[in-house]
Amino acid sequence: MNITPSLNGFSQQDGVWYAEGIRLSDLAQRFGTPTYVYSKKALTDAFSAYEKACHKNGRRRARVHYAMKANSNIAILNLFAQLGAGFDIVSGGELARVIAAKGNPAHVVFSGVGKTEHEMADALNAGIKCFNVESIPELTRLNEVAKRLNKKAAISLRVNPDVDAKTHPYISTGLKGNKFGIAYDDVLPTYLAAKQMTHCEIVGIDCHIGSQITEINPYLDALDRVLLLIEQLKSQGITIQHLDIGGGLGICYTDETPPDITAFANTLLDHIEQEGFGHLEILFEPGRSLVGNAGVLLTQVEFLKPGETKNFCIVDAAMNDLMRPAMYEAYHAIVACESNPNAPQATYDVVGPICESGDWLGRDRALQVSPGDYLAILSAGAYGFTMSSNYNTRGRAAEVMVSGQEAHLIRERESIPSLFALERLVP
Repeated sequence: MNITPSLNGFSQQDGVWYAEGIRLSDLAQRFGTPTYVYSKKALTDAFSAYEKACHKNGRRRARVHYAMKANSNIAILNLFAQLGAGFDIVSGGELARVIAAKGNPAHVVFSGVGKTEHEMADALNAGIKCFNVESIPELTRLNEVAKRLNKKAAISLRVNPDVDAKTHPYISTGLKGNKFGIAYDDVLPTYLAAKQMTHCEIVGIDCHIGSQITEINPYLDALDRVLLLIEQLKSQGITIQHLDIGGGLGICYTDETPPDITAFANTLLDHIEQEGFGHLEILFEPGRSLVGNAGVLLTQVEFLKPGETKNFCIVDAAMNDLMRPAMYEAYHAIVACESNPNAPQATYDVVGPICESGDWLGRDRALQVSPGDYLAILSAGAYGFTMSSNYNTRGRAAEVMVSGQEAHLIRERESIPSLFALERLVP
């Protein structure tokens, strides 16, 4: 099976694949493999698609807060910061990356279920916009940390609306059985508890139901439940200033048909306005839909290994470089960077060199390749590099940003000595 999604920033011309104006095979030769390649045009266009809805008619108060866990390279963060993005973070390390990328901490929201005291203190000292609080124990800890620092912590509570996002169970976050958020029936008493805390200031409400969502109805269902809570909070004397509606919009990996980004954002914003909540500041937290189809992973064919029941195309990228197939059985289209008419056509499982049977990147792919050829694994811009590891003592891939005819190395390939530079022998 070979299904190739339509990609902005990447194209095939006369059997040759390009990143904007540069051949992918030229990038592979110049920077080596495995290497992640990102298109600046694709990143910019995806962001602009959200902005078109956020600033429709010049009346809306809506902002994109990029969910940077999808791809946290500081060059990409810097690009989004220049375009006007805020950021959704889930760790102190991600806050440090935002600052290194010249992002504004005042446009940062801090999500996640396990914030440490140290992370809370760093975020308060940096002056972030808001903490998305996910439990009463977290709320209590945050109040204590803020009191110790003589600061006020701006908070919103993350609501678990018990809405089925109809996505992979590992990336569904809005059901009762998920670890995320505060149970719907507990939201009002938790806000009332927060109202009594001397060093917490209620500013918003938050909801995020999952990732790789390709239908709009789950968003509308969750939104209606949250809007009802805002009304109930108002009756208790609690005023909400912003509504964070999360992210999770999917992309096309195979034959998915997610909504157009601008149409999706307009639908949600129109619904909020029609329900009488147009005065609220609205926060979007997209990740995958900004970066997923803006990146590919380049790899080189090492060996072709025929078998009795399977043919294997063994490449130099592996599950440590791209975890999604092994972790989720996720599909990524795989294409030859340049057509090779002299090679035999065959069906292969594309696999890496790691000593695990789960080390596969694509199954049953029709390819016409020879050893030494370069392949591109498409739609790899989200949860590719950020989920990579050093398993089998493998250095993580290089990262490159293409802009027109120019290519910029935005992360060097890790050297083997650097992988154990922090380790020590026992004397």
